[in-house]
Amino acid sequence: MSLEIAASLGRITLNRLQILGRSGIFLFMSVFQAFLPPFRIPRLVKEIEFIGSKSFLIVFVTALFTGMVLGIQGYYSLSQFGAEAALGVMVALSIIRELGPVLCALMVTGRAGSAITAEIGIMKITDQFPALEMMAIDPLKYVISPKVVAGIISLPLLTAFFDLVGIAGGYLVGVKLLGVNEGAYLGKMVKAITFTDIHGGILKSLCFGLLITWISSFMGFTAEPTTEGVSRATTNAVVLTSLSILIVDYILTSLLL
Repeated sequence: MSLEIAASLGRITLNRLQILGRSGIFLFMSVFQAFLPPFRIPRLVKEIEFIGSKSFLIVFVTALFTGMVLGIQGYYSLSQFGAEAALGVMVALSIIRELGPVLCALMVTGRAGSAITAEIGIMKITDQFPALEMMAIDPLKYVISPKVVAGIISLPLLTAFFDLVGIAGGYLVGVKLLGVNEGAYLGKMVKAITFTDIHGGILKSLCFGLLITWISSFMGFTAEPTTEGVSRATTNAVVLTSLSILIVDYILTSLLL
């Protein structure tokens, strides 16, 4: 009985290691192909529009209400110590360091990551990859590489937008609704924020953009060529990407502090 359990664990471990190795090669080839001509700029622009531009609304709503909630919670917490003037610092640092990159990445995962997995899975079902190969077009370069590069470009821009809207939401609640001094809110915030804080948020967003497109593309590329297989791969991609974002966020925070 113990030998059967050990054999089962060994098979599971080897299978997971094989998947990890395949995904690593998949990522390397996707990034490597992006630097080889011909450069398909229209494809890249289309992917940036899909991942970045079409995510503006959901990012805007999430950022606005996140900042407003932080403004309310921060005000009533700080008012117990007579430190309402530090509200701007608390809102800005919370959003720039953590909430901006993480929440933005999670929203993009739910909207764009799931769509990427489903799109690639459907392309596999309809045999579009063999058709591209018959036309001497590398599927990785034509389909996957633009998505990976677009994710790396789009996430930092979306995160910067999230930060600005989130801070504005905290300003609306703290200054306009609860009566915090405007000069104190903005002045202390500007003095407290350093380039290190901004740099850390940008670095996280770059990593999250790579994670989202990498995992979503790989799950779609390796999905079973059935409707159930694509559906299962889409669900697994969203779950795995979300967990990976949280884990990588902890690792990067530990290294940056």
